[in-house]
Amino acid sequence: MRTYPRRSPIALLWLLSIAALPAVVALPALAHAYLDRALPVAGSTVRESPHELTLWFTQRIEPAFSTVRVVDAAGKDIAAGAPQFDSTDGKVMRISLPTLGPGMYRAKWRVVSVDTHVSEGEFTFDVAR
Repeated sequence: MRTYPRRSPIALLWLLSIAALPAVVALPALAHAYLDRALPVAGSTVRESPHELTLWFTQRIEPAFSTVRVVDAAGKDIAAGAPQFDSTDGKVMRISLPTLGPGMYRAKWRVVSVDTHVSEGEFTFDVAR
């Protein structure tokens, strides 16, 4: 009768870790385009009305399916429509703003990354009184 050596739990864990490595390495390619930063900065108070809202994302975004709106405290659209996209950096989206009066404004964005994942969010900024 033939006996087989018993495998140690550590060796089995090591083997499973090596087998799962390609899936872990591929995860960043499946990530969504999240908001990296914005100008005006999310939650900030600015002294003067900004001329534009600029959003930077963690991945390249698809211009045809990405939008941004800015609304006032009452929910009225202040800036909506066709944003501009940076041709040298596919992660940047801008929208022109009219002169904003003092008060709170909400930026609402929805983007589709080039890997087709949808991401959306919103933040506020204030124009000082």
